Amino acid sequence: MTSCLVDTGPLVALLDRSEPDHDRVHSFMADLGGARLITTGAVITEAFCFLSDVRDGPASLASFLDASATEVRDAFSPEALAAVVRLMSKHADIPMDFADATLVWIADALGTDRILTLDRRGFSSFRFGKNRRFKLLLYL
Repeated sequence: MTSCLVDTGPLVALLDRSEPDHDRVHSFMADLGGARLITTGAVITEAFCFLSDVRDGPASLASFLDASATEVRDAFSPEALAAVVRLMSKHADIPMDFADATLVWIADALGTDRILTLDRRGFSSFRFGKNRRFKLLLYL
């Protein structure tokens, strides 16, 4: 089974029909098949914030995570937070926010390079492991 990291943007676009990328993300997700979706608590927190004003947005997000069996990884241990802060400092010129940094950290821990993101600039620049690049699935 293929693993894919999931960033905030696609979650919000999928669940908010007013988002410009809604149709593209919806079509892509429908064709994704049985991929194992992985994200972090920071991404979920950010998505809940963006969806808080969308009718049934938070409930839809919770339902999607359950139905898709999305694996939500913890990135709040002292070790993870230290690593994430180092990543944010390293990529401050791009910039890298906390949620993005947790995804880069998880990518390194899992060796997973496939990511669903709308942040083309950031994830085209971010590296993990020994200078590995991300495969931006929504831009292939």
